[in-house]
Amino acid sequence: MTWLLGRLSSGLTIRVNLFADLISLFAGAVLAARIAHGPAGISANQLLAVSAGACTIWILVSTALRHYDPAALDRRRGDDLAMVTVLVMAAGTWVALVQIVAAPLASPPPPGLFIALVWPATVALRLLAVRPLSGRENPQEEVLIVGTGPMARLTGQDLLRRGRRRIVGYVPFSNEREGDRALLRRAMQLTVPIIGNCDELESVLRRTAVAEVYIAGNARKHEDEMQRAIQICERMGIPFAIPAYTFRLERAWPLSNRDGYLHCLPYEEKPWQMALKRLFDIVCSATALWVLAPLLVAVMVLIKITSRGPIFFRQERAGLRGKPFTVLKFRSMVVNADDLKMRADPRVTWVGRFIRRYSIDELPQLVNVLRGDMSIVGPRPPLPEEVAQYEPWQLRRLCVCPGLTCIWQVSGRSQVSFEQWMYMDMQYIDDWSLRRDVDLIFKTLPAVLTGRGAS
Repeated sequence: MTWLLGRLSSGLTIRVNLFADLISLFAGAVLAARIAHGPAGISANQLLAVSAGACTIWILVSTALRHYDPAALDRRRGDDLAMVTVLVMAAGTWVALVQIVAAPLASPPPPGLFIALVWPATVALRLLAVRPLSGRENPQEEVLIVGTGPMARLTGQDLLRRGRRRIVGYVPFSNEREGDRALLRRAMQLTVPIIGNCDELESVLRRTAVAEVYIAGNARKHEDEMQRAIQICERMGIPFAIPAYTFRLERAWPLSNRDGYLHCLPYEEKPWQMALKRLFDIVCSATALWVLAPLLVAVMVLIKITSRGPIFFRQERAGLRGKPFTVLKFRSMVVNADDLKMRADPRVTWVGRFIRRYSIDELPQLVNVLRGDMSIVGPRPPLPEEVAQYEPWQLRRLCVCPGLTCIWQVSGRSQVSFEQWMYMDMQYIDDWSLRRDVDLIFKTLPAVLTGRGAS
């Protein structure tokens, strides 16, 4: 039982959320049955079967979407609202199936009434109670502070007081003294690591995925190094914050001045369009998984009966800001494919050859989209070893969420050189709009159906 809880969730608040949601499902089934059919409308055993099935579906889907993972609470409130809605609809689909199958023998709760009772309860719990309380348990994002002087010390204290941000380390300027670092350690009352120095900032950022860099220096003492840090962050596509002084910004877009810092992004912020993009991702991926369920099940069965090994192929990829995540695909090769490096590729199964040609092997990535690891449209997620070989300007492609399709996907894929591919991604980041995403989706459909450029 402890192992199962650990797999589903960690942290007291999120576990309470899990148990409360399961209770809401059971109570919703009971109330819906009582309202629709009266006290004697459904037997206790039938009601228990309906509730148990709904709870099982809820646990399976929530595990796939990592709904009870502490990192899930980093999502926007709108994302959480949409995710709870997806879970309620999945449980409601089970209730609807029971009604279709068992209607002649019993009187199960109406699915519409079940959803109407469960949805507001689970949404209110998640948004009004769990999110505020969980903020005290887990930091939301990791940040790096450049500098160890008074400005860096006050910045670190302020970030810890506000919560939801964890400082991964400090990078001192060249003329800062050891005494400044000693004061910093005493003020923070923790052993905060000093990782590298300002001249090594690029290599530090290559090996450390952070949400933002605070450049906490004095403009009179550290102007040149602060300007160089800004250029590195701009080139690598990493959000940064600078004291409210005047510095030259070439690519970054400044946001409002808050907490004494000017926060800058490596692309133009379009908050309403970005919110609609995420809503579009959730609706499309959830709908596609529901509509394509028969195809997905058929492919899973074919993979299992035609070759030995797991149905899914899992691989670590670099996501937003280089943060690693596990991408899902249908397995298209034999189990020990990595040990059989041959040119005339017998490693690909006959089922794998078909699903690769029409990109069916990538459909499980719709689960990654629902989780928030990926988007429908965005640069393809690279392997960590590929990222390690990127030029600094190429790292900027990690400043946006990776996607299922992109300009490269509709431009020939394997026929496009690596350099061209990188420039295509930069073009997408600089010129992004919702209309451009829609255009790429419509161009993807014929490219997938014809298998153009597939390797």
